[in-house]
Parts: sequence; structure tokens; C-alpha cells
Amino acid sequence: MNGNQRVRTSGEDGVFVDKQAKKGGFTDEGAPTSGQQQSLHVRGSSASSATGSASYRAAAGLLGCYQADSLSNMAASSNAEQTQLQDMEEEDAGMEEREMESDEEEEEGMGVENSDDDEDDSSEDEKENEAEIQRLEEQLSINAFDYNCHVDLIKLLKQEGELFRLRKARQKMSELFPLTEEIWLDWLKDEIRLTEEEPNREKVYDLFERAVKDYICPDIWLEYAQYSIGGMGSPGGIDKVRSIFERAVTAVGLHMTKGQTVWEAYREFENAILSTVQPPPGRIPSREEQELLNTQLERIHTLFRRQLAVPLMDMEATYAEYEEWSEHGVPDTVIHQYKKALQQMEKCKSFEESLLVAEPPKLAEYQAYIDFELKEGDPARIQITFERTLAENCLVPDMWAKYTTYLDRQLKVRDLVLSTHERAVRNCPWTMGLWKSYLLALERHGADHQVVSDVFEKALNAGFIQATDYVEIWQAYLDYLRRRVDFSKESSKELEELRGAFSRSLDYMKQDVEERFGESGDPSCIIMQIWARIEALHCKNMQKARELWDSIMTKGNAKYANMWLEYYNLERSYGDSVHCRKALHRAVQCTSDYPEHVCEVLLTFERVEGSLEDWDVAVQKTETRLNRINEQRAKVAEKEANLARQEEERAEQRRKAKSDKKAQKKVQKGTRFGEKRKAEQDDYQDEWNDDSEQAPKRHRGNGDQTTEEYMETETGLFGRNAPPGYKPAPPGTKKDQAAAAAAQRHNDDKPELRNDNSSVFISNLAYTLEEPETKLRTLFETCGPIKQIRPVFSNRGSFKGYCYVQFESPVSVAEALKLDRREVEGRPMFVSPCVDKNKNPDFKVFKYNTSMEKHKIFISGLPFSCTKEQLEEICKIHGTIKEVRLVTYRSGKPKGLAYVEFGDETQASQAVLKMDGMEVGDNKISVAISNPPRRNLMDKPGSSRTTTDMMPRQVFGSRGRGRTQLSLLPRSLHRQSGAVSKVENGTAAEQVPAAASVSVNAPSETKPLSNSDFAKMLLNK
Repeated sequence: MNGNQRVRTSGEDGVFVDKQAKKGGFTDEGAPTSGQQQSLHVRGSSASSATGSASYRAAAGLLGCYQADSLSNMAASSNAEQTQLQDMEEEDAGMEEREMESDEEEEEGMGVENSDDDEDDSSEDEKENEAEIQRLEEQLSINAFDYNCHVDLIKLLKQEGELFRLRKARQKMSELFPLTEEIWLDWLKDEIRLTEEEPNREKVYDLFERAVKDYICPDIWLEYAQYSIGGMGSPGGIDKVRSIFERAVTAVGLHMTKGQTVWEAYREFENAILSTVQPPPGRIPSREEQELLNTQLERIHTLFRRQLAVPLMDMEATYAEYEEWSEHGVPDTVIHQYKKALQQMEKCKSFEESLLVAEPPKLAEYQAYIDFELKEGDPARIQITFERTLAENCLVPDMWAKYTTYLDRQLKVRDLVLSTHERAVRNCPWTMGLWKSYLLALERHGADHQVVSDVFEKALNAGFIQATDYVEIWQAYLDYLRRRVDFSKESSKELEELRGAFSRSLDYMKQDVEERFGESGDPSCIIMQIWARIEALHCKNMQKARELWDSIMTKGNAKYANMWLEYYNLERSYGDSVHCRKALHRAVQCTSDYPEHVCEVLLTFERVEGSLEDWDVAVQKTETRLNRINEQRAKVAEKEANLARQEEERAEQRRKAKSDKKAQKKVQKGTRFGEKRKAEQDDYQDEWNDDSEQAPKRHRGNGDQTTEEYMETETGLFGRNAPPGYKPAPPGTKKDQAAAAAAQRHNDDKPELRNDNSSVFISNLAYTLEEPETKLRTLFETCGPIKQIRPVFSNRGSFKGYCYVQFESPVSVAEALKLDRREVEGRPMFVSPCVDKNKNPDFKVFKYNTSMEKHKIFISGLPFSCTKEQLEEICKIHGTIKEVRLVTYRSGKPKGLAYVEFGDETQASQAVLKMDGMEVGDNKISVAISNPPRRNLMDKPGSSRTTTDMMPRQVFGSRGRGRTQLSLLPRSLHRQSGAVSKVENGTAAEQVPAAASVSVNAPSETKPLSNSDFAKMLLNK
């Protein structure tokens, strides 16, 4: 029975032992049982009497996993014992076969009736699984970098038992991605079961070597060491096991919580070896046997001392075990190291406890742990803490960058540094900075040129998310090639390779990068500038440098003064005065951003080096150019002045329209309520209009919640219905509320009480909000001292849903604006600056950006039940979350949209790749980089809004608005609405009417149309 075929269960002491019953004092693997342990030890009474200790029991269990041939080569067993052991194994094998046959017969007898149904169900499942497997394989043939598709395929193949296809699928995935601990352990266990012959053990060893390189995982190291024990019988087998254990304790022995298991397994292995070198009881060992025994005892002493010097959890139990095991007690030096390790463990205990209770990925807790270890300065502990962090946060580029930077600057161990850089780019291949650091590390540690070139080619195929990333990676590679060139030689292979790389980089930017991103990523032609400077400085080839600069200027850079001055400086350093003068003359003619500066440089140059003729030409050219520039600037200024004047005229028209509208309403009220009522309503209407004009434009046109419709509601003034949530005030309080409203309006009119600079406007509050002044004072008093709060009431004393909060100091306004969209009684409260709309009618507040935000993602299709906490939990595995904002209606109801802001652009891009198309609840969400729709500013040049939006609202008759509002205009005269504007990844832009329709209820100042007018319109159609 091979060691890799053993069937294990957990014994009472947590050590894996065989299921076979122990017979005759030995297990089926030849390990001594607890009944024989006393005879295997020749030390003092304290050790020999401790047959029930944990060390002896664990040693017995561990040896139960060894192969029989391994122990037979080491132990001085008699031929009779070996014969007895073989007989026992044959007997056990026969019993197993008979049990399996009886079990199969029972299963066949019980399952005859249902066999047909089971076969039908299983065949259907197999067909479905096979179809799904083929679909996943086709998808991977299209996109080999689909991580989740690889995982699903491996899971299905394992379920179907397709071992060879499963091995191939795992192999392909491991070539593209580092595998997690769970995937590696499943793969290793499957390969161990498939391996039956001794020569094939090397393949499993190679697989273990690949596994331990991906991540530092104690469980994989423990499995590796345990598997190696099965090969102890081969030549050098024990030394190989010890070598693997030594590497394991070096890699994970400092792991505070899991390192102890590796130490104990190593120690129990040596205990098991000790039991095989001890002579039988009653026989005096020879000199060679005694030396071998002493050497083995010293190995175990050394392991105890090394483990007790490392701060590990539950190390007190290890110390107590050592005291019991050692004949001469614990040495003072070991006690000193043990106490020092205990102190270190106490320092780290709080960090370990926080990791135990934290939810994955525990990035903040690990970051605090790393900062602590960096201050302590122990390189080994810093390394193991970084490795533990990256095992759970392998897709965080910043953490990899921090780890590799520490290794580059502090440890500088070649193999460790390069292997870590390789793991970093395999985990986060989309991060250009990691590839750039990898190239520098390879050059720093003297890697072969072919290796560096291969890594660079992999970087180009990694799929960066920005065009500028390709520029930077090319720059890093070109810098490396330039440092390889010996410029003392006129020509060399390295120089030709450098020039070829420069040419290839320009072609790559023009073809591949521009085709993918729509831009080259290098508008200033930095790569060409570097090439030109190298040709001029190192190769003394100014002709090539000038050709490169001509190409730079033809790519749209001739209008920039700094580009011409850069070229001029190159000519001054490595060229001649003739080309300097030519460059400056071209600069004067072409520069459009800072022509004065270029002209000044030309005149200075001619003053120092030119002749009188050269000076005259320069003065004439500069004056001509500057005069032309001044004329162009004057035309632009005149055009801007005209636009400003037109804007003022439009603003005056809007103010006039508002005043006419106010007059119409006063006439309407006089018609209905008589002179006395008219006088009261005029006063109130003036005050109401003043308040409503203070509200930002965004609070208008909101369906059934228009600000201008929040007036008299109970009696149906103007024929309007009561808004949602309105409740009439009790009869006893109406007079009081009306008096309070009148007093409030009187206070608002006092200029000494109103200060817009220290006030904010609050809107979208519920009409049913009781005692709004008290509640708002409680909410805003944290922002600063409040001077007054002015809630706005209707004529009947009901709250209108908005108010003003005035602070003692303007400094408090900024803090108050942070409370925008805070939920108050189920509705988002809007907080905006207090601006006089009569003085600034175009003022508009919009809190969020309307341009592309690469660090923020937009999510649509969310279920309405999704909360902010649930969405943050979904997104935080892809990076650091700064803000999560759910988009809602004014009533507070969700729209199913959200914006999530990440720490940087890389994390946002990774979230888009991973989350787009995923299911949240029963909904499939869409994820994209945030690109909100542009806000349509009213009355701006080029705006699609017409003057209809500025026209006064229709005035209804004395009976109010009729039940039907039929238009008497012929249908042929109605104009069609404009097309829906472009939809971006926020909300669709509102449809704007292309032309105003004519209504029979037109305002009084609009000229009515006669029958002849209608006839002309019909005939002209």
C-alpha cells in the first residue's frame, strides 16, 4: 500500500491515522502502537514513562501514514516481524475485498427496482453537463482570460469525473492565473490519487513546487511535507523530507496562527525517526547506534528551541511539552528566548484578534498590521505579514507595489525579489506600474537580455486600461535598451536594436494604441523627443534629430510655444546658429498660445548673435505677427461682448416676463374675490413670488410637486388639487399659523435680518413635517451657530416644504451644504446656496460632475430593495470604496441606479470588468465607467430650449381649470416635438420641444390669430 493512497481520518488527538484496525501491536503501515511505545525509548524515566503524552501519540499517528517499505529499511526489525506484517496486510486486503463485494451485492439487491429511473436521470444530467462543458470551452477559446469561466469548467469536469480533461483545464488556468489555495489543494489531491507508481512521484513534486510559488499557504506546505513522507524508502528520501520541512518552516514558520502546525508536524516526524533508531529493550546499543541516537535527539532539541524562539499562538503548550520531553530541563538561553517571543506575541495579539473578527478581505486590518511590523523592522516578520495580506487581497495592485518596493529597497535578495515581481504581474496584469517595476528589477539584478525582452512583450499583451500606460511601459523599455549601448563605438548591435525599438514604438502607438483607444497617448511626442536628444547627444547625428523634430511639429504641436523652445534649446546645445534662427522664425509664424514669448526669444537671439540685417528682419516679422495676433484678439473680444450683451437682453426679457406674470395673477385674484380680498392677496402674492424665486431651478417641473403649485390648496385656489401628503390644519391652529406666517414674512422683509451669504435654502421637505423649525435646528446646529430659521408657510398656515437657515457666520454654509440629500422623514432633503434669483436668474446648482469620472462606476438595473450597505459589500472586494450613492426620486424612492467611487482608476476599471453582467437579486446589472449626462443650461447659445419655457403660465377663468382642455387648433398646425437627445450613462436627457404650440388660452399680451391667419397657415403648410 503506497503512502499516497492512504485513507485518513482524524484521530482523537487531531493526527491523521489509518482506518485499518491495529493488530498484533502494529498498524498496517508498520508503525508501533501505543502499547509498544515504551520499548522504543531508552531515555530517562521522565521520558519513558510518558507513554500517554501528546508527542508519543502524535508520533504513532504520523507513522501510521508511512509506507511499510520506508520503515523496514530504517528499523532493525527481525524477519519474523516482517513476515507477520505481510500476513496481516494480506489478511486485511482480503477482508476489504469481501466487504466491498458484500456491499455491492446489497446495493444491487436494493436498487433493482429504481435502476432504470436512475439511469435515465443520470443520462439527462450528463448530457446537460456535457453541453455546458462545451459551451464553457468555446467561451474560453474566444476569451482565455475569463477567470470565472475557468473555475466553472473545472468544477463541472470534476463533477463528471473527467480526470484527464480536468488536468488539462487546470493546466491552462495555471498558465494564465495564479491559483487559489483551494484550487491547488483539490488539484494536488486528485493527482496524488492518480499516481500509483513510484517514478510518477516526481510529477507530483513538480506540481507542489508550482503551488508553493503562487502564494505562501501553510496548508499546501503541510500537504507537501506529508506527501514527501511516502517516499522515504527511496534513496535520500529522509533527507528530502527534512529539506521540504526546512523550506516550510522558513516560508510559513512565522505565521502567527498557522505556523505552529508546520513546526509540530516537523517535530513529530523527527520523533518518528527516533523511534526507529532506538535499540530493542534490554540490548545495549553499539557505539554507532548510540551516536545515531544522540544525533536524532539533538535534532528534536533544536526544533523545540527554534520553535520557542518564534512568537506563535498557544506557544505555552509547546513550552510545557518541551519541559516534559527534556531529561535535563529547559536551558536558560531557551527560557530567555521564549520570554522574548512571548512579549512579541503580546504586541501582535491585538492585530491577530482584529483579523479573526474582521470580514474579508480585511485590507484595513492587514494594513495596520504591516505598518506596525515596518516600525518594528524585522524583515522576516514584515515579509510573512505581506504574504498573508496578499493571500487574501491578491487583486490589490497598491499592496503588491508596496511589497515589491520594500523588497527592492530593503532586502534586495535576487530570487525573492524577482519571484515576487512575477507573482505581482500575474495577479494584476492590467497595472502598468507593476510591469515597469518588474523590468527595473530584472535590470537591477542582471537578468538576461532575452528574459527582459520576454517580460516586456508580455506587458504589451497585458491589456492596459489607458493609452498613456503604453507610453510609459515603452519609455521604461527604451531606457533599459539605451543603458545597454556603448556610445563610444560608432556602431554596435545594441545601438541598432535601440533605434529599431524606437521605430517600433512609434508604429505601435500609431496602429495598436490609436486603434484601441482613439488616441496615441503621447500627444507631445515624448518618445520622439527622447530619441532626438539621444541622436544629438550620444550619436552626434543632428540630421536625424531634425527629421524627428519635423515629424513632431507636423503632429499638431507647431502651435505650442514650449515645443518650439524645446527644439530651439536642442539646436543651441548641439546644432548651429543658422538652424537656431530658422527654428525661431518658424516659431514666430506658427505659435498661437504665447507668441509674445517666442518673439522676445527671437529678438534676444538676434541681439546677441545676429547682424543688423538679421535684426531688421526679426523686428519686422515679430511686429507683423503681433499686429495680426492683436487683431484676432480684438475680434474675439468683440464677439464675446456681443454674446454678453445678448445674454443681458435675454435676462431682461425673463425679468419682464416674470413681472407680467405677476400682474396677470393679481388681475385674476381681483376678478374672483373682490377689492378687499384682492388687497390681501396682492400682499401675499408678492411675498410668495419672492420666496419661490429664491428656489433653485431644479425644484421646478417635478411632475405633481411643482413649487408654484404649493399655494392655496384646501379651497382649490386657481383650480388646483392639494399636493401629496397635504393635511388641512386643525381649525384651532389655523389663525395661529397664519399669524406666524405673516410675522415670518414681516421678518424676511427686514434687510438687517437677511443675509444670503450666511444662509442656505432647504427644499423637498415633507408638507406634513411637524415643527420644522425645531427639527431643522437640531439637524443643522452641528454646522455652526444658527441665527434664525425661516420656514415658509402658505396663506392658510400650512408648511410649503422649504425654508431658509441663516447662520451667524458664512463659514457654516460649507458644512451645511454637506448635508445635501440627507434623508428627513423618508425624503431626501435638498440643501443649496441661498442666491437672489432677481440679481442672478441663471444661477443653478448641480452637485455632481457632468464629465467622465474614471475612478467612479455607474451601475444600472439594481433591484429597488438594494441598500447602500449591500451595494458597498458587493463592490468592496474590487478595491477601496470612497463613496456609494444610490440615485432616488425626490420622494426618496429608488431608481435602481447607483454611483460607486473607488480609490483610483485601476480599481474602478477592474470593478467594471468583474461586475458587468452579474446578477444582484433577480436583476442583471450593467456596470460602466461614470459618464453622466450633460446638464442642459437654459438660454445658453446653442441650447435646444425655446422661448416657450419663459412664457407665463396659462391663466384660467374665474371657474378655474375645466375638466377638459381641448385645443381648438387644427391638428395639422401642431408642431412635432424634437428628437430625444443623446442618452449617456446617467439618466436620459429630457425631450425638449422643438417649437412652441399655439394654445387658445395664450397670455393676454400675445396677439390673437384671426380666421384669415389660420387660413394662411393652412395654405402655406
